[in-house]
Amino acid sequence: MFKNRRLLMTLVAFLAVFATAYAFIYYSDSSNRKSKKIDENGNIQLGHSSTNENGNNENINKEEIPPSPQPKREPVKVKGLYITGTSAGNKKFMEKLINLINTTELNTVVLDIKEDGKVNYLSGLESVMRIGAYHELYNVDEVIKLLHDNNIYVIGRIVCFRDNYLAGKRVDLAIKRKDGTIWRENGSIAWTNPYNKEVWKYNIDIAKEAVSKGFDEIQFDYVRFPAAGKNEVDYGENPLSKADAISGFLKEAANEINKMGAPVSADIFAIVCETPGDTEGIGQVLERVGMDVDYISPMIYPSHYANASHGMMGNGKGQSINGILFTAPDLKPYEVVYNVLLKTKDRISKVEGYRAKVRPYLQDFTASYLPKGYYQHYGPEQIRQQIKAVYDAGYEEWIFWNAANTYTESAFSRK
Repeated sequence: MFKNRRLLMTLVAFLAVFATAYAFIYYSDSSNRKSKKIDENGNIQLGHSSTNENGNNENINKEEIPPSPQPKREPVKVKGLYITGTSAGNKKFMEKLINLINTTELNTVVLDIKEDGKVNYLSGLESVMRIGAYHELYNVDEVIKLLHDNNIYVIGRIVCFRDNYLAGKRVDLAIKRKDGTIWRENGSIAWTNPYNKEVWKYNIDIAKEAVSKGFDEIQFDYVRFPAAGKNEVDYGENPLSKADAISGFLKEAANEINKMGAPVSADIFAIVCETPGDTEGIGQVLERVGMDVDYISPMIYPSHYANASHGMMGNGKGQSINGILFTAPDLKPYEVVYNVLLKTKDRISKVEGYRAKVRPYLQDFTASYLPKGYYQHYGPEQIRQQIKAVYDAGYEEWIFWNAANTYTESAFSRK
């Protein structure tokens, strides 16, 4: 009996040791499984964590995990139209637009993401939500799906530094006068400061969120300084050149957004394709602005060039483009577009490593605000003349602008 009792105690002790060992092994394996991650190729990766002095777990690897890339689409030779957020939220308008695109040479829309200082859909970004910088003009998921279902390329337009809303909510981010008050364009519109890195991040974050929602490309507009005199504004002591600030922003933005598989384009004043350096004082220098982005879009609206009148857009002599004087440029859509693009091509061909392709914005509106005799009605003929000028200059892509989104449908070639 004594022997049986001793044998029983030995067996119990053995089982206790075995159970303890098994529990330790199981717990360790379970902890390891929880720290494992499986990458997109099915490979297991171990994550490492530690506990700080406050007892909180923190990631040892501080490197930010890059956002998931979007599925790459085949390169598109863009033939597009610009549309506002309000238009995107109008179902009848969208039905008509999609029918137009499906039956013509058109294949792209440029859709407002951020305009007038507000994101046009419900944003999940804390920086946007905190100041209420959004309004729900359209359901972004539904609109992107609708466009993609019809094989339409979607470029998202973000108005950068002309941001009256953010500048009003965050005065520290606004361009100011020398007395510290906010500088306002024409006494009404405030701008955010293009030198400020927080402003950079704000716009880049909006762009990255848009790409995650399905936008195929990001287009930055008003990616410049305002045309303000030196005595009107104060950028601090010895600031970098304006061109450095704009090029720096575009480089950082492209780096972040390209990682997600989306191209980046920048809208530029077309006059910078004619004038040397930063003559306009806005930070857009042709030879620099396209070094790090995928596309530049000079806004070649014939009506926007100086005419020989003494009225609207008049300077009494007109505008020289590529060595040719245009006294009434709105009357010469082919010649204006063609010569701007020839001058652009010649200048950037001399810049080693220039990255951006050229994709101009063209005019589909009548500039009736110009003096009589200096404007014409823009219809199918004027639209086709501009498109022909693009092709004759050796380029293949174009976008038409009409602020009211009322486009000349008959101008576009039928499939």
